[in-house]
Amino acid sequence: MVSSPHEAMHRVFQDHPGLFSRVGPALGVDFPPYTSFDVMPTDLTELQPVERRVDTLLRFDTERDGPFLLAVEAQGKKDPAKTASWAYYLSYLHSKHRLPPVLLVVCQDRGTAEWASRPVRIGPAPWTSLTLRPLVAGPHNLPTITDPAEAAEDLALAVLAAVTHAKEPAVGAILKALSAALRDVPEDVADPLAELTAQGLGKLPAADLWRTLMAVDLSFYKSPISQEIRAEGKAEGEARALLVVLQARGFELPAATEQKVSECRDSRTLNQWLSRAATADSLDEVFRED
Repeated sequence: MVSSPHEAMHRVFQDHPGLFSRVGPALGVDFPPYTSFDVMPTDLTELQPVERRVDTLLRFDTERDGPFLLAVEAQGKKDPAKTASWAYYLSYLHSKHRLPPVLLVVCQDRGTAEWASRPVRIGPAPWTSLTLRPLVAGPHNLPTITDPAEAAEDLALAVLAAVTHAKEPAVGAILKALSAALRDVPEDVADPLAELTAQGLGKLPAADLWRTLMAVDLSFYKSPISQEIRAEGKAEGEARALLVVLQARGFELPAATEQKVSECRDSRTLNQWLSRAATADSLDEVFRED
């Protein structure tokens, strides 16, 4: 079954195709800005009863290098069988469209990204007939965007950074920067980006933090997820999110501290603790008295 994080990691390129050329420097390549693009059909099935479907497929036209195809695959874990599918995708696309294809694999953890980055040589040892070399984007090379001003400069990249760093300690600071940046854009722009972020975080601990930030920082917001959060009760959600963030960052919570957080209904205090929890080095720093 396709998961929400899986969808978000490649759908962001469908909604913001220019993101690919901006991600390029982090991947060590320089793709020119596109002059036009098309969202291509993703079905790569042949007449044989084997369905092969790439996650996202885009066609770009450029002035410098001409047209090319971009296949985006979201990869949640290591899968030795997947490399054969990727090689098939590229060969099929080149054969069908007569255009050079590029494969971009988007990952949410460093282990999967490292595995996906390894060249796959197809052929006997004395002679490699094909070499699969995908571009890989993940927490190892995408920027950690923790400044709201920087996030506002490229909201799509900030969303991708949040999704790919969802399991990293810095995700709290990234999400706070993104939520602050979304305050200053029209609702029709902020809405799909906020929902895509929530989708990309799935059921990871960072998802609770994002829900709380939307309830607190985006109190003006009318998106479906923010309405759902406020219906649950803002203070209760903030307390739950704070506990999740502290546990995700590796803090051992004494029973008294956990009770203190759970019973607190002062949104201002909870929000202050939550803000500190994203970067604090100790529990004393989180709960210090000002």
